[in-house]
Parts: sequence; structure tokens; C-alpha cells
Amino acid sequence: MEIRTYLDEQRRKVEDRLAAFMLEPIGAFAQHIEAMRYSLFAGGKRIRPVLCLAGAEAVDSDEQTRQRALPVACALECIHTYSLIHDDLPAMDDDDLRRGKPTNHTVFGEAAAILAGDGLLTFAFELLSGAASAPLPDPTRIRIIQTIARAAGPLGMVGGQSLDMIYEGQQVGYEELRRIHRSKTGALITASVVCGAMVAGADEDQEAALKTYGDHIGLAFQIVDDLLDVEATTAELGKSAGSDAKADKVTYPSLFGVETSRTMAREAVQEAIAALAAFDYQADPLRALARYIVDRRK
Repeated sequence: MEIRTYLDEQRRKVEDRLAAFMLEPIGAFAQHIEAMRYSLFAGGKRIRPVLCLAGAEAVDSDEQTRQRALPVACALECIHTYSLIHDDLPAMDDDDLRRGKPTNHTVFGEAAAILAGDGLLTFAFELLSGAASAPLPDPTRIRIIQTIARAAGPLGMVGGQSLDMIYEGQQVGYEELRRIHRSKTGALITASVVCGAMVAGADEDQEAALKTYGDHIGLAFQIVDDLLDVEATTAELGKSAGSDAKADKVTYPSLFGVETSRTMAREAVQEAIAALAAFDYQADPLRALARYIVDRRK
């Protein structure tokens, strides 16, 4: 499989549907909606929504299943984009560049950026609970909403970001590092794959295998992110390189060194692919995505 072709095709599907779902910047709320749209349509790899679609495809590759997964995929991208807007704020990571463009708060101001993130987060749950996802059975929708809320909330992404801030400048060990990144990065990645599987009607064994896959690629993704912050340029990343060191954050390279970290990422990818042993060729996109995650340069 040519993973870049697959990524481009799936990204276009997600962006077309996001454009159809997203509010237009007209009327009294035009400025607020414009700030939401600025970051949502600023580019990006769309890894989480693509993982959602690939998770559905691994269980059932029928076109109707893929269509039912798209609103869930779009909701995940809204949540991810909100997290980036808030991460970039002066009170958090204080970044001026994201996806190769000025960050939301540098364009619209701090208050507007906070509200743009809030708007995207809550709009995601409108997509998950409203007419967009109506073709899904209600019990399935409820499980998906619960899974995503848990992954994005105080014991998931938000909690992980809180720990990341608390531990800045402190000496922490491997267990604390894993806890931060399992929550901050890994939880939503795992939820993306598993929720795609839920859309497709996965059984317990399939869900468990895909959760294991998601946990391992979430780890690999974060290790590679840490490595890129050390090795890549600002132009390659689309955001400020070297920001982790400047903020005195604990990372995999700071704890284990570059080469050991790279080995850990590759081992995590191997574990992820091994978790898919019971799936046939329909899971090939997930296998290719795992390899892409560890080999990417941005």
C-alpha cells in the first residue's frame, strides 16, 4: 500500500465533510466562527480522523460503514484542533507558529482563541450526538461519545496536558513520562481507532486488539514527536523546533537519548502491527499508518 496516497485520499474525504459540517462565518457570531475555521482548516495530517476511518475499514470495508464513520472522524479532528489552539496559548506552551501559520491567538487574540477552542470542542459533541451521526444506532453513539469524552477529558488529554505543565523543569522518571503521554497524546489516538471499530460493529476481541494497536502507535507517535523536536527544522515541523528543551520539558530523548528513543518507537510500531494478527488485508491501512508514524519527518 502507498500510504501517502491513502492519507491524501482519506484527508480529502475528511476535509470535504468538515467543510460541509462546519458553520459559516456569517451573522452575529461571524468573528468567533472565523477563528474556529482558521485553525480547523489550517492544514495538518488529519492522523486521528484517518485512524478512525481505517479502524472502521479493518472491521468492515463496506462504503456505507465508511460514510457512517466520517462524522465521528470529523468530531475527533475538531477536538484535536481545539487542543492545539489551547496548547499554543501564552499560559501553556506559548507558541507563535502552528501548521506553518501564525497560531490562533496571535491572529485573533487570546480571548478569541480560547473561545475558538471551546467552540470546536463543543461542536464535536454536536456532531456526535446530532443529525450527522443519526445513522448509527443510539447505543453505539452513546459508547462512542463516552469513549471520546473520556479520552479527551480529565483522565485523558486534558489531564495529560495538566501533568505536562506540572512537571516542567522537574526530574521525572519513565513511569511519569509514560503517564503524561499516554494521557496527553495516546488516549485520543487510541479512541480514534476504537471508535472507528465501534462504528463498524466490532466484537469484543476486535475492539481489544485495536485498543492495543492504538496504545502502541500512540506511544510511537509521541516518541517520534519528541525526536522531531530535537532533529527537525521549524520549516519541516510547521511549528517552533526545539520548544521542548526551551520549556525544560521531560521527553524521551532527554531521558533515554536519541538512538534509544528511536529504537523504542520502532519496537512500539512492531507491537502495534503484531496486535493486528487476527485481521486480514482490510487492516493493511492500519499497518501502513503505523510504519508511517515512525518514519515521518513532520
